[in-house]
Amino acid sequence: MNDYRLATLAIRAGQVRTAEGEHCEPIFTTSSYVFGSAADAAARFADNRQSNNIYSRFTNPTVRCLEERLAALEGGACCVATGSGMAAILATCLSVLKAGDHLVCSESVFGSTIALINRYLVKFGVEVTYVRPDDNAAWQAAIRDNTRLFFLETPSNPLSVIADIAAIAAIAHARGILLAVDNAFCTPALQRPLALGADLVIHSATKFLDGQGRCVGGAVVGSEQLVGAEVFGFVRTAGPSMSPFNAWVFLKGLETLELRMRAHSAAALELARWLERQAGVRKVHYAGLDSHPQHALAQSQQRAHGAILALEVERERVGAWAFIDAIRLMSITANLGDVKTTITHPATTTHSRITPEERQRAGITEGLLRISVGLEDVEDLRADLQRGLAAVLGAAA
Repeated sequence: MNDYRLATLAIRAGQVRTAEGEHCEPIFTTSSYVFGSAADAAARFADNRQSNNIYSRFTNPTVRCLEERLAALEGGACCVATGSGMAAILATCLSVLKAGDHLVCSESVFGSTIALINRYLVKFGVEVTYVRPDDNAAWQAAIRDNTRLFFLETPSNPLSVIADIAAIAAIAHARGILLAVDNAFCTPALQRPLALGADLVIHSATKFLDGQGRCVGGAVVGSEQLVGAEVFGFVRTAGPSMSPFNAWVFLKGLETLELRMRAHSAAALELARWLERQAGVRKVHYAGLDSHPQHALAQSQQRAHGAILALEVERERVGAWAFIDAIRLMSITANLGDVKTTITHPATTTHSRITPEERQRAGITEGLLRISVGLEDVEDLRADLQRGLAAVLGAAA
C-alpha cells in the first residue's frame, strides 16, 4: 500500500481477510496452530519469518496485522510488537548490545528507561554515557571505539526538549553506530524518525497509539535485518509478547490516530499559550510555543507538537501538589496519551526511581507538572487549570 497516505494506511494496512469475509480485523485467540503434515511443521520451524504461524508467543495473525500497519505508518520494512513500551526498549537493547558495548543515551528520557539502563544493562557489562539531547557536539564527543547505539526521545519526557534527528543520525552513521528514537509522544502522525535517518523507532503503544488508556503494549520498527531478524529473534526466545486482544485494541486506536493527534496538538498549544501569561507559572515547556528555544527545529521535523506540555509553578513541591489537589476534571495519573487529560508530578512519580542527581540533570524540578492534554472542551480544561493556579497562589500567600 505504498501509494496511500497516512490516514488510509492507519485504517487499511496489514489486514488480510479470512475465508469468512470479515470487515473488521478478527482476534485470533489461539496459543498454537495446526500443521498440515510433518513436513509442513518442519518447514515452518526452519523458516524464521514472522508470517509463519507456529506459536502465539511470537506469531499471531492479529498481532501481525498491527505490526504491518505500524511499519507502514512509520515507513519501516518491519515491526515487532511487544508486551509494553519498556519491553520494546529492552528488546532493542538486548538485540543490538552485548557486554563491553557502549550506549550513548539522552539524559532526558523516561525515568524507567534510565532505571533499566543503570540498574540492569550495566550489570551485564554495557557501558553508558548520558548527554543533552539538544547538544550535537556532546553526542559526537561521547563516541568511543565500542559505541554501538545512540538512544533518544524527541520531544523529551516531560520537558519537550527537541533532538535534531537528522544531525544525530549523521553523527552516528559516520562511525557505524545505530540510532534508536522513542517516538511515543509524536507517533508517525506527527513525526517519522526513519525518514530523518534513524535506524530504529520505538513505541509505547499504551500511549497515543491506543489513545484511550485501555491496554499496555509496545513496538519496534526498522529494517528486516535489525527488527525482522534481531529483535524478532529476541522476542521469539525471551517472550515479551503482545496479546492478540491488545493488538486488536491498538488497531482500533490507529484508525483515529491522525485525527486525534491533530486535535491534541491544537488544544495543547492553545493552553500552553494561555499558561505562559498566568500568575504562579514560572515556565511552560512546549515546543509549539514561539518562546521554546528549539521551536524552529520542531517545526522542521514535526507536523505538529503533540499533547504533552509541562509547567513549572511557584513554591516548588508545595505549589505543585496544591495545584494537583485543586483540580477537578483532569485525572491524576502517571499515564499519558489518553482522550482524558491527565496530570502528574514527575519528581515523585514517573521519575521518582532515579536519583536526585539524575533528576536534576534531566531538569525534573520539584515544581514541575506534566499534563497530557486530552480531547475535552478546551474551556473546561482552562477552568480546571485556573483552579490549580489559584491553589498555587494560595499556597504562596
